[in-house]
Amino acid sequence: MTAPRRPDAPPPGIRVPKRRGVELSLLIGAVLISVLGYAEVGLARSGAVPPDAARYGAGLGGLALVAHLAVRFRAPYADPLLLPIAVLLNGLGLVLIYRLDLETPKDQAAATQLVWSTLGVALFIVVVLLLRDHRALQGYAYVSVAAALGLMILPIFFPAVNGAKIWIRIGGLSFQPGEFAKILLAVFFAAYLAANRNALAYTGRRIWKFQFPTGRVLGPIVAIWLLSVGVLVLERDLGTSLLFFGLFVIMLYVATGRTGWIAVGLVLASAGAFLVGSLEPHVHSRVQDWLDPFASIRAGEGPGQLAQSLFAFAAGGMLGTGLGLGHSVLIGFATKSDFILATAGEELGLVGLTALFLLYALLVARGYRAGLSLRDPFGRLLAIGLASIVALQVFVIAGGVMGLIPLTGMAMPFLAQGGSSVVTNWVIVALLIRVSDSARAPQPDGADTGELAKVGGTR
Repeated sequence: MTAPRRPDAPPPGIRVPKRRGVELSLLIGAVLISVLGYAEVGLARSGAVPPDAARYGAGLGGLALVAHLAVRFRAPYADPLLLPIAVLLNGLGLVLIYRLDLETPKDQAAATQLVWSTLGVALFIVVVLLLRDHRALQGYAYVSVAAALGLMILPIFFPAVNGAKIWIRIGGLSFQPGEFAKILLAVFFAAYLAANRNALAYTGRRIWKFQFPTGRVLGPIVAIWLLSVGVLVLERDLGTSLLFFGLFVIMLYVATGRTGWIAVGLVLASAGAFLVGSLEPHVHSRVQDWLDPFASIRAGEGPGQLAQSLFAFAAGGMLGTGLGLGHSVLIGFATKSDFILATAGEELGLVGLTALFLLYALLVARGYRAGLSLRDPFGRLLAIGLASIVALQVFVIAGGVMGLIPLTGMAMPFLAQGGSSVVTNWVIVALLIRVSDSARAPQPDGADTGELAKVGGTR
């Protein structure tokens, strides 16, 4: 008797296109766009193409090709858009950082960022090659959360940098452990919610219009979330705190299907933001800058960072000043990290900025699509959680530099300077590649359905 097929696979006998040729074509376009941007910066600044433009193109193209080959041989049915979007965003980020390096000859960051990007692609390849089934991660839920909490606690024992204790500096090496913790927490949330989704949705006490789960079911995940957010508040890294809170609410909503959790999340987020913004001086100053970004100008102290960022967006207009011809360097500190979007807005204009946002939106949408294509609860929650991490980062960062919300001090995915961030985002794309391959891959007749039982459970 033939065993039934795996529930998250297409029906047997239906030929599913692999679309690796489409991916390769898009990768070539992504590399060419990045190289043309690099050349345009040189032409605008010195009237000549940078002498190392060919080497930059070869390096970026080589990384893209190796990543493509890993996907072609280990995840042949993966979504063909995920890798090209990541390569294009990473390439454009290197171009923008190189452009800002020309304004700060004593603070060069492009070469270091390229090294971190190479490490990120290497980890991408490792994940694609070694992780054969995303459901294997479900067995490491409690290992993941323990490692995540450990990574978030470590920076407390190191000196604060720019008002926040989120860095670990050892000699000349520095990194942010919280960047890696967000993936581990997404794995834990997905595993725990997948195992307890029915109890969360259908048991507990009903108060007014809301169904609240029992403390025995919801207690562990709320306790871990509160602990993680508490640690981050002590470190004054409120951007990541907001990201973890949003991730928790989104995944809880997806697991239960109850919109009440979104309302509860918004209320709690607003209350927490008000309290921290009122009591913590570092955050309070950012709230004041957000409420009145031009106060320092009226006081005769000159424009602050947020005001300069808004001026940069305004100067860009519809089509921008052109790569290399803006003045966003006047923002000063964190121009290449927190405020790199202001450079893109000034030099690429509203049109270029919209294109960047559409790339992020497409990356998130394809992640959601991969998750929704699975009937495996853990895989669905994991894909939606990982894609939501990218979406929340873009919202928090873009909102901060555009004056929609207070600044939080996070790195724009792939675009901004930051080794820990770019490496983490490459791992996120690798996991989405693996999930999308599982969602699209056909299941041959006679496949063993005991596979899920072998990789299920939590440790």
